[in-house]
Amino acid sequence: MGFLDTIFGAINDLTWGWALIPFLVVLGVFFTAASGFVQFRFFKRMFNVLWGSDEDNDPTKISAREALFVSVGGRVGGGNIAGVAVAITAGGPGAVFWMWVIALIGMCTALVEATLAQLYKRTDENGDYRGGPARSIIHGLGENYRWLATIYAVCLIASFAIGFNAFQGNTVAGAALDSMQIPRLWTGIALAAVTGLIVFGGIHRIAKTADVIIPIMAIGYIGMALLVIVLNIFELPRVLWDIVANAFGWREAVGGGMGAAIAQGLRRGLFSNEAGLGSAPNVAATAYVKHPVSQGITQSFSVFIDTILICSCTAFVILLADVYTPGAEGIDGVALTQQSMVEHVGSWAQYFLTFAILLFAFSSIMYNYYLGENALTFMTQNPSAVLVLRLAIMGIVFLGAVAPGATAVFSFSDPMMGILAVVNLLALMMLFPIAMRVINDFRAQLAAGVARPVFDPAQFPDLDTDPSAWPDAPGKRAPSEAAGA
Repeated sequence: MGFLDTIFGAINDLTWGWALIPFLVVLGVFFTAASGFVQFRFFKRMFNVLWGSDEDNDPTKISAREALFVSVGGRVGGGNIAGVAVAITAGGPGAVFWMWVIALIGMCTALVEATLAQLYKRTDENGDYRGGPARSIIHGLGENYRWLATIYAVCLIASFAIGFNAFQGNTVAGAALDSMQIPRLWTGIALAAVTGLIVFGGIHRIAKTADVIIPIMAIGYIGMALLVIVLNIFELPRVLWDIVANAFGWREAVGGGMGAAIAQGLRRGLFSNEAGLGSAPNVAATAYVKHPVSQGITQSFSVFIDTILICSCTAFVILLADVYTPGAEGIDGVALTQQSMVEHVGSWAQYFLTFAILLFAFSSIMYNYYLGENALTFMTQNPSAVLVLRLAIMGIVFLGAVAPGATAVFSFSDPMMGILAVVNLLALMMLFPIAMRVINDFRAQLAAGVARPVFDPAQFPDLDTDPSAWPDAPGKRAPSEAAGA
């Protein structure tokens, strides 16, 4: 174990330690500039998915909104509550500003990786769509890169399906024990049972569940934060000034000043919104949309929801309270958020926050499981493998819940995610010209007056796409329908 810890520690240092975050930032800035700030140009269209105006309501398919909520459920988690508190404690209020900056840049990266996942998605034997970076590598770069896709798939299973699900089980059990004195054993049994009920229904049941609980989760948490802001509305200008002043070193809040604010803001922002890490595109590929860029826009919106909305809610709750003292040590993480919320609205807030953590963690479990399933089906078509994975996920969640120290076994998760992100970013660099061709096709149709652009694989004969995944292509529609398009 000591040898393995050394290996994984070295991998973690090589990825998250110094190389990966600058790589993510530089690539995000490049994508933003090269695409003409596409995430801002399409910003208004992002909201269409919420009320279905850009969707086809085929009950047999995963809708764009359902795929959005599954990915939001995966992105939104402990990082939005505890992670923001850590960023503020270590980097000062200015860290929040840099979290906003990296989210706005990451929205473009998310759009590009989701567009490619949609472009290269495949229709499986059940009529569902599967895609993601592994399949984008194979069909976009060719069979010679299968080794790279396999590394990606293995790291995806190790980090998300195994390691992070153990962590989420531990989070749920710890929250239930601390606030409601429910023994870890009972929480573990209940969580494993509910997890099994959902994951054995496949992506359709996961999507339907997310479509219900994610809006409740997000609206409830944002609503609570808005209440706090309204109660402290006259303090809001001061907090906004503190965020900006500390971000640029005009007012040093912690040791390290502007440098600490930038480092913490970028790091926590990237951990939270996952833009460029290669996880969310697996879910983006499941959606039934008319054009790959449509889902790219939707996934860009999920980064906005995660960081600009929900992380900001936590930041304002903390900074509008008197619990946080710049530069002081002691209270940190979820306890800082919890005590700040209690100061604002009373002791009942700790139960609300516990409930929010439970929903955040459970939505992440569903998301993490599907990432593992998608990676597994890329490596093998044996249906027994998926059955084994589902049973294993139930066991992993239970283990993480009942054993407070069990998650130490999964210390390989962060280094595996580091390798995962490096592989994804290398693929994105090589496939970016193709993504731009697809984005320009979407733009051209909008410029020609087409309200809802449609992807036609026949217009891209050099690309290894799956024509069956695009039933709305002009050549596949009835003559009368095509004439009226």
